[in-house]
Amino acid sequence: MDPAAVTADSFNFVTLFLRADWVVKLVMIGLALASLWSWTIIIDKVFRFAALNREADKFETAVSSGRSLEDVAAEAGERPRHALPRMLQSALKEWREARARPASEGQAAFLVQRIDRQLDTIIAREAARVEDGLGALAIVATASPFIGLFGTVWGIMHAFQAIAVQKNTNLSVVAPSIAEALFATAIGLVAAIPAYIAFNALSTKAGKFTARLEGFADDLSTAIQRRLAERA
Repeated sequence: MDPAAVTADSFNFVTLFLRADWVVKLVMIGLALASLWSWTIIIDKVFRFAALNREADKFETAVSSGRSLEDVAAEAGERPRHALPRMLQSALKEWREARARPASEGQAAFLVQRIDRQLDTIIAREAARVEDGLGALAIVATASPFIGLFGTVWGIMHAFQAIAVQKNTNLSVVAPSIAEALFATAIGLVAAIPAYIAFNALSTKAGKFTARLEGFADDLSTAIQRRLAERA
């Protein structure tokens, strides 16, 4: 590059991208798409967790209102989307089937075990559903800096080749080429940092929601055992 042609505009983002080597351009585009992908997941998860916890608060309020569990379960509909009413309906279904049979201590213990297994299955499926997409955030967070570093190394190598061809080591010649290469690292960090922060925050939210389901499952199991004791 002609040193006289170097101006402040030579270092704006658009110029740096357009003037970069094609490999560096591919790296930049890939990192930009990865960042867009991660932000799509982040926004979706934030709203999804907010909706899940809001529905859980509403359902737990209905359960603790003093109404019968059967009424609360019926109000949730036949195929509720949220895990809590599904757990309640599953436990009550097993209870109704057990009540139709003669009571015995062995059947009571088997009923509790069967309910616990079904609730654990629902919890495992729901945990997998709420954690879906977090793996992609982890990939973006860990891989983006290295991909950006690859673009930087490639760009610097290309810059040195250009310097060797021009036989000119003037800073005004070197600076734009180095800036193009470092721009790839900057994009990698821009993609990685939000993904890393969001991965940790959303993983914590997923863990808390799973713990909430497990606590509700324990309460359900206790309620069924209380009913079995009263039946005996």
